Amino acid sequence: MKPLPFSLAATPKLERWIRLTDHRQVVAFTGKVEIGQGLMTALRTMVAEELDVLPDRVRVVSAHTGVTPDEGTTAGSMSIETSGAALRQAAAWARRLLLERASERLGVPVAELTVDDGRIAAPGINEQVDYWQLAGEPFDFEIRERTAEKSPDEYRVVGREGQRRSDVLAKATGAAFVHDATTDLHARVVRPPSIHHRLATLDAEIAPPGELVLDGSFVAVTHPQEFDAVRLAERVAGRARWTRLPSPAPDFEIDAARRNSAQALPLRDGRPTATLPKRIETSHQACYSRPFLMHGSLAPSAATAMWRDDRLTIDSASQGIESLRRVIARVVRLDADRIEIRHVPGAGCYGHNGADDATLDAALVARALPGRRILLKWTREDEHGFEPLGPPMHIRLGARLGDDGRVAAWSHDVYGFTHVARPSPGAPGVDLLAARFLDPPFEPSVRGPALGAEVGIHRNALPIYRFDEQEVTKHHIPDPPVRTSALRGLGAQGNVFAIESFMDELAHAAGVDPGVFRRRHLHHDPRAVAVLDAVLTLCSGLNGSRGIGLARYKNRQCCAAVVAEVSVDEATAEIRVPRLWIAADAGRVIDPDGLRNQLEGGAVQALSWCLKEAVAFDANGAVTSRDWVSYPILRFNEAPLVETVLLDHPELDPLGAGEATVGPASGALANAVFAATGLRVRDLPMTPERLREVAAT
Repeated sequence: MKPLPFSLAATPKLERWIRLTDHRQVVAFTGKVEIGQGLMTALRTMVAEELDVLPDRVRVVSAHTGVTPDEGTTAGSMSIETSGAALRQAAAWARRLLLERASERLGVPVAELTVDDGRIAAPGINEQVDYWQLAGEPFDFEIRERTAEKSPDEYRVVGREGQRRSDVLAKATGAAFVHDATTDLHARVVRPPSIHHRLATLDAEIAPPGELVLDGSFVAVTHPQEFDAVRLAERVAGRARWTRLPSPAPDFEIDAARRNSAQALPLRDGRPTATLPKRIETSHQACYSRPFLMHGSLAPSAATAMWRDDRLTIDSASQGIESLRRVIARVVRLDADRIEIRHVPGAGCYGHNGADDATLDAALVARALPGRRILLKWTREDEHGFEPLGPPMHIRLGARLGDDGRVAAWSHDVYGFTHVARPSPGAPGVDLLAARFLDPPFEPSVRGPALGAEVGIHRNALPIYRFDEQEVTKHHIPDPPVRTSALRGLGAQGNVFAIESFMDELAHAAGVDPGVFRRRHLHHDPRAVAVLDAVLTLCSGLNGSRGIGLARYKNRQCCAAVVAEVSVDEATAEIRVPRLWIAADAGRVIDPDGLRNQLEGGAVQALSWCLKEAVAFDANGAVTSRDWVSYPILRFNEAPLVETVLLDHPELDPLGAGEATVGPASGALANAVFAATGLRVRDLPMTPERLREVAAT
């Protein structure tokens, strides 16, 4: 029998996961958070299925320190695999215990009992009981081993169409976001030009009811009225003078000098090692790159905080409230158990945006003004200018084709800054923005290379394909010129973009159809072949201006294939993507609509990265892309028509899928542009200017 899910083994008390209420409801507890991915709906479905109750009876309580299990950070498309598995097993135990109680009361063996929406019956007897009649005593039980779960052929709601999202109604009709919170004071931070600047002088007086909070170079203002807080921040910003820290001008390029100085770590069994790279002879070479990217949350980050009686209560859209609590405790010098953080949804972001930083901002203002609830919001300029950025990547690929038209040798060298800088209590420094501006400051961590499998720079650097000879090397570049951290997919987007583009180049060099060429290198992975065949059937082939991309996220989660169709305006060189086709195998499908949303949303976001997005800086290291004009993203009228087919495997465990399409969609787009124009664009974004540059070379 499989071991217990990790989260359940760490928190084995059943009542920490499942409770029955006096109102004939089921409450399920998860340490994971809803960031627009439909997780609460999927978890509700899994619990309802295992308990045989209607989904509307299940309410899922999300991450709240001291209330929900500590399940770490919501990231890496892991929530269904981890929290879902834990809740499913906890619900199975709850059902087992309730049926044992019912068996005692009814005098009927457990095997003869049936459950319908929590009502328990047995053939041949008139008496019925339900879960809530049996819930007089709590689930005072610790789970130490697995119990049997429902067989997939008994499922009533898992995998079924038409499941209603549990979070949409509140978001559409009420104050569902942290930005909507009621408050005593509205707060804004007065920002320096960049993270490299510190306050020199501030000549500003503020009349009540406005207030000024000043700690070193951390400057904030508050006012009972939000509009007045905004105007007050603008006035104080005009009176602040900043000086740049003495340091060399920041270098934003992954140029030859940076590549030569990078730490080379060849992958062995999927993990970076200190061994010497092999020298592999190749006859085809190509280089690919992506720039700095923003998360670009549609609403800027926000948080609330109240400091009272040396206790701090926070609402935050953070994806990792448990770690954040311990890091904030270090900064404000409180015991962590005196800080309570409740996750409240923000604007939505897959990755490490400004939510954690805004939370510390709010906590610092609350500490300075105890007894009043603070609602602190970043501005659009704050979000664009100071969020941690998705780092740039440079990928060098080489290959040698054999006489049989297959790849005989493959080399992959990927260079980049860290993708892993979320605030962590185990990190040597404090990786929250405001901490470095305090007096005395908290220094940020110096990040070394991540050495786990499929982490950061080398995520999906190992291709899904099988080659006779292969060498994949991660090159970690220290000291990024700005803060960099996790963006949806981490290194997977850049690596798969490069791999799938290069596979297309090799297919054309070999004179083989790109789909056939990929299939030749997938004999070891029949599920990947099935996904490849499914997308080609869905789109009726790679005719015309179409391209394909394929990958299995982290080489172990959802396998996805994307076909893109493009049109290129001959006069303007503008690339449009009218259609996308997606096929995916995510194991057991919990909520088909939710899964399609994840796959399609990831693919469309990848198109935006590839066609439009790149962060610009000035000579001092300040971000100059401070709005949606200077940092354009894909518009609604540019979104493609998307068709998606899901390869359901009810007999298998579900696999994470939220980041599965960002790489394949990127490769598919580049390959479609080649099919349409004959131009191979290897550097992102594929703007009209970039297309003209490639055409001119």
